[in-house]
Amino acid sequence: MRVLLIDDDFISIFLTKKLLQQEGVADSITCFRSSQDALDCVRQMLPEQMPDIIFLDLNMPVMSGWDFLEALKAEEQKFIGRCRIYILTSSLAPCDTARSKEFNLVAGLIHKPLDVMEIQAIRSYLVESSR
Repeated sequence: MRVLLIDDDFISIFLTKKLLQQEGVADSITCFRSSQDALDCVRQMLPEQMPDIIFLDLNMPVMSGWDFLEALKAEEQKFIGRCRIYILTSSLAPCDTARSKEFNLVAGLIHKPLDVMEIQAIRSYLVESSR
């Protein structure tokens, strides 16, 4: 499984990446500290290069996670059925949960830090949906 991790916080990247590696979830993990850099990369990918999962932080400078999702809306057909996005956030605001449901590519909103149970649930879903 290919994972793309987008977060401006180095410590969050380190912890999430370590957990994903420990749980053996990802064959490859690509990290970006900028949503714009990640967007540029994803837009250039061929369908077979797409990540299976994107973990996306919301609160980032220059281009927020919301801005990233808005930018993908015009191209979402390229991603549907190939890529699931999980928002990783420290926000507890109910409006963020509600807003996340406006995006077809968003599979869920997870409060930081990501934990083993959430990883196992995601892995179970992916295994079931690939059958």
